[in-house]
Amino acid sequence: MSGEIVLQRDGGIATLSLSNPDKLNAVDAGMWRALHATQTALNADPDLRCVLLRGAGDKAFAAGGDIEEFLTVRATVDDALHYHEDLVAAALDAIRACPVPTVAMIQGACIGGGLEIAGCCDLRIAGESSRFGAPINKLGFSMYPGEMAGLLDLVGPAVLLEILLEGRILSAREALAKGLLTRVVDDEEVEREALATVSRILKGAPLVARWHKQWVHRLADRRPLGTDEKRAAFDFLATEDYREGLDAFFAKRTPDFKGR
Repeated sequence: MSGEIVLQRDGGIATLSLSNPDKLNAVDAGMWRALHATQTALNADPDLRCVLLRGAGDKAFAAGGDIEEFLTVRATVDDALHYHEDLVAAALDAIRACPVPTVAMIQGACIGGGLEIAGCCDLRIAGESSRFGAPINKLGFSMYPGEMAGLLDLVGPAVLLEILLEGRILSAREALAKGLLTRVVDDEEVEREALATVSRILKGAPLVARWHKQWVHRLADRRPLGTDEKRAAFDFLATEDYREGLDAFFAKRTPDFKGR
């Protein structure tokens, strides 16, 4: 039985659940396709405020790709290139391209493809007993370069090479120390803290969240900003939310942002 990507909407919040309960939410080819399609559609939604990614249940975020199908979906070089470029890397790129904040809620195993998905999110909230790694060296295959980008941006070459060369499974605390995680909480607090994180994001101005992501990604490529870009950094001056934010500050009240 194949897995699925379950989408739930609550206003501006989209929750994407990786669901393959018989295999600890291992991500199969159909799930990668669905993740790409669903995330791409969400990215075009102007009313979207935040995306929460999680594994179904509380046993795993995702225990990697579905290895049982590798004998068929990666039987030849052409098949493997299609699988890893058009399915896996495309889904990961869609998460990285999301214009609004993305939060990974991690319980249990976050291995291989699961780690790649979490690594493409902006924030990662994990439970104490969660585990992380990519022990694919023990299976005789390497991580596709197009799947490395999110992890490389997140932890840099030294930590990524440690993960890949040793194939060791990391505890949540070690993953936190290496920069893989935003914060670690008690297992029973993971969902509450992830939702609290989303709530804090939603209290900010929607356009500002989008701009902050845009500028962080732009600055990461190390090219100098052009004059037009520098001026565009002050587009907020023409927004209603900027005026509302200042009015609320001076009136000592909670701002009511509209995303305009």
